[in-house]
Amino acid sequence: MDSTEMQFAVPQGLPSAWDTVTATLVSPVSTDVPMCDGSLSESLALLCSSGLGQFLEGWLLETLQVRLTTAVAPEFWAELRRSETEPDERGRARVLLGDFHTLQERLEPFLGGLERLGGWQDEARGGLCGPGARGLRERAFSVIRATLLFSPSAQLQERVLEFYSRTFSVHMSWEGGAVAGAGPGEAGAGDEGAGGPEGRLCPGCAVPPQQCWCQEAMECLQQLRFILSRLQLLDRVSSEAVTSILHQLIEQRTEQHCRGEHESSFLLDFQEWLELVLGWLSRVFSSEGIGAGPGVGGASEGAGPANSSLQRWRCHMHQFFCRIYVNMRIEELFSIIRDFPESKPAIEDLKFCLERTNQRQQLLTSLKSAFETRLLHPGVHTSDIITVYISAIKALRELDPSMVILQVACQPIRKYLRTREDTVRQIVASLTGDAEGCSDLANELSRADPVTLETQDSEDEGSDPEEWTPDPTDAVTDKTGSKRRSSDIISLLVSIYGSKEIFIDEYRTVLADRLLHQLDYNTVREIRNVELLKLRFGEAHMHYCEVMLKDVADSRRINSNIREEESRLPEQEGPPLVLSAMILSSEFWPSLKEEKMELPPPAAQAMEAYTHRYEKLKAMRTLSWKPHLGWVTLDVELEDRTLSNLTVSPIHATIITLFQEKSVWSLEELSAAVGVPQETVRRKLGLWQQQGVLREEAGARYSVLETSCSRERPERPVMLMDSDEEGDSNTTTQSEQREEKLQLFWAYIHAMLTNLESMTLERIHSMLRMFVATGPVITEMDVNELESFLERKVREHQLIVSSGVYRLPKTSS
Repeated sequence: MDSTEMQFAVPQGLPSAWDTVTATLVSPVSTDVPMCDGSLSESLALLCSSGLGQFLEGWLLETLQVRLTTAVAPEFWAELRRSETEPDERGRARVLLGDFHTLQERLEPFLGGLERLGGWQDEARGGLCGPGARGLRERAFSVIRATLLFSPSAQLQERVLEFYSRTFSVHMSWEGGAVAGAGPGEAGAGDEGAGGPEGRLCPGCAVPPQQCWCQEAMECLQQLRFILSRLQLLDRVSSEAVTSILHQLIEQRTEQHCRGEHESSFLLDFQEWLELVLGWLSRVFSSEGIGAGPGVGGASEGAGPANSSLQRWRCHMHQFFCRIYVNMRIEELFSIIRDFPESKPAIEDLKFCLERTNQRQQLLTSLKSAFETRLLHPGVHTSDIITVYISAIKALRELDPSMVILQVACQPIRKYLRTREDTVRQIVASLTGDAEGCSDLANELSRADPVTLETQDSEDEGSDPEEWTPDPTDAVTDKTGSKRRSSDIISLLVSIYGSKEIFIDEYRTVLADRLLHQLDYNTVREIRNVELLKLRFGEAHMHYCEVMLKDVADSRRINSNIREEESRLPEQEGPPLVLSAMILSSEFWPSLKEEKMELPPPAAQAMEAYTHRYEKLKAMRTLSWKPHLGWVTLDVELEDRTLSNLTVSPIHATIITLFQEKSVWSLEELSAAVGVPQETVRRKLGLWQQQGVLREEAGARYSVLETSCSRERPERPVMLMDSDEEGDSNTTTQSEQREEKLQLFWAYIHAMLTNLESMTLERIHSMLRMFVATGPVITEMDVNELESFLERKVREHQLIVSSGVYRLPKTSS
């Protein structure tokens, strides 16, 4: 027992040595106690030789934690609550700074002790070992942060936010000369009271000039930064408040300066403003940015690239601005596209910001929804939809050169345009410059470097493999790959239907209407358009149009020859009236409307004479007249007036000519004489009633109005058209032409089912391909269209279908 007691005996002087060393570590004296002090050196050596030196570190940290928990932290929060009693912001700022100053005073003895103990460990004095000064500081500050700020009260964040907002206002008033939108609840630079100059407030601290405390606020900011840096609490205390201020500032500035403004770029303006903000951040986080007054400590001093903290804040502000800007522009993107190219600066800014955020899918979803709700409904004219689509192509190819956004977002537009019957005609009218207020397509057609639709794919295939880039992840996958995303406007419009033949056929119809309305055989404009379209669609596809133009030129030459021949005839042998004809090659022109009408004898004789002379010029060829097409120039002589050089349609001329025979006609008599229905005659008579030539009497009888109270006389030739003829086409419509082609199919189908009795849909389609593979229709009719056509025949009881097999109905004998 005695030997055991001797083994655990406490060395003499050990308690006194422990007291000496620990008292030194928690001494409030800031300077280190010199180790030449014999008692301290001996005490430390004794502790280390006894194995107690290793416990000094744990004891000091535990003592710090106990003191924080029991005294320092409660005192800190109690003092902070006292700030609520301060009536003004200046007093609350002083309380906040004083509270942190008291905290530093309470912790300074422990921090000094840790420095001394770490120094001893670094120098291994008395054989002491440990993590050293740096390691002890990190542990101590971890204890302070965990104990003091484990669950900080909202009151601390409110006071810090209020104080930093005020210092931001002061800084901006010093550096930028403006504080608009400076922070939550702050007054702007121009705020002033109702009393004129006497009521003006300081732009920095928002108080009367005689009570200004801007300088004091910045000095408090400097002191607070020093204390928080000393306690390594700067990021924990300041970051949330600074983030809140910056986010609100950016949101306010973006809303005030960018909302609705699409014709100016704001990136440079934001960059300049950001440099001012970084000057304030340098005052908050960097001692290099602290100045004593206005003009000191700007962004150039504290926001250098070497300061990693400021660089992180710079990147954070850039990222947040980009996200806020993209969100705002996504809401306005429909208007931006509609106003393009005036809104190109907004598109360029959006492109810059979108590349730095992950918001492409948000943009796609929002833009598709905007198109569907604001554009794609029956109340919008087809030409307006096409105009917006063209603007979308231009704007979105600037925003996304890969064309993925255009491809995905504009899918609803392309799908909707396919449902509009007049889409093709509107596109063709825009291409040829006939559409009102839409010159984009005409300009695109006449540009110097057109994209040929026939060679577009081959050009893509021959591109350099080294320049290939993969599709973005949000690209729509299909078999055509990246080649489907052409940036050419005309190519994209033609691809709506997947067949350029549809557009060529429609252009033939438009060209035919325009040529048939020509009175002077002037085709300069049409020749130019055809040549431009040949560059796009290829010469082979425009051959029919070239023949049509040649027909016009030939007609002018033939008319000149016949006129010259008629001029050499005696007057009694000449034609009863002068006739000019447009001679068409029927195989190359679109189908013309067929209408029956009886012409006056002079007109019929003139046509017959013209035909004879044509047959002499063109052996083995003759003419088949379309009497309802064309124009007639005539004079109407009445008792008190003459209407000269009126240009009207043949049916109008025929009707008014009948009144030379007798002055009163019934509607029934006119209908029989002209050979058209009474309703048509009634509509055509309306033109002459409007001109004051005819009047309607009781019993649907019409008479000539020889005298008129109106003395107005037309001074130059005029063309008269009624409401039926305005915009009326001389050619059959697309639907009418389509029906004719479907009837051709029906003839084939009926013959096949007569011979084979029953066939499936697939076999019918295959047989049709074999029979009419060379025709222009089969490429426009797929299996789905054929099925719809057959179902229509079933509803009309011309076909019977059972289990997918079609047959003709049995006829009753």
